Amino acid sequence: MARLPRLNVPGLPHHVVQRGNNQQPVFAGVEDYVFFSSLMEENARAFRVAVHAYVWLPNQVQLLATPETEEGLPKLMQAVGRRYVRHFNDRQGRSGTLWEGRYRSTVLQPERHLLPCMALIDTAPVDAGEAGEPRDYPWSSHGHYVGLRNDRLVTPHALFWRLGNTPFAREAAYAELVQTGLAADERQQLFDAVLRGWALGDAEFVANLQTRTERRVSKSSAGRPSTRKSEVPKMTG
Repeated sequence: MARLPRLNVPGLPHHVVQRGNNQQPVFAGVEDYVFFSSLMEENARAFRVAVHAYVWLPNQVQLLATPETEEGLPKLMQAVGRRYVRHFNDRQGRSGTLWEGRYRSTVLQPERHLLPCMALIDTAPVDAGEAGEPRDYPWSSHGHYVGLRNDRLVTPHALFWRLGNTPFAREAAYAELVQTGLAADERQQLFDAVLRGWALGDAEFVANLQTRTERRVSKSSAGRPSTRKSEVPKMTG
């Protein structure tokens, strides 16, 4: 069966995952992380994509971003991916592919899933055994949101600003949200959506989204709950 084209919808947040081929490392040192971050910042600005959250893990990258145009996100990922592969291969004296095929992505209903998805991204280093706490990991947007540093790559979504009337209130509210974590079923929904490419939201959101694109946005009819039982796909290995 032919792959569905990616779902790209301007003005809505997209959760994106790009993994190393055969789960191989895609970063070999600090210089790689810094270079990848600079590429992402440069091209997000060029292609008008607002990056709300991100994490660079040793063998994968994740981001949550809202493109202004339908082509913004694909162009961003293509530009960053190509330049970074050349950089990495040159530094490591290697050739060939680095990424596991094309990136995975999904569109999220912001009111229901944006902040949970940010928390999922922030806790990925802990889940992967790369850090004891989200605040300990330097290659994610978490430090920006809890007041540890100012990250020029990050553009906070309007929903983050609603967490409090002052920077301290927002930082404290967000830190508490991440510390509380996600329920297992919510994690399952987010993992399934990004790995399979179906939009994630309530029935009204999915139905309205379907009117904006000819590409199917859900596997089943809008609002029909899935009866499939499965384990949470491994996103951090």
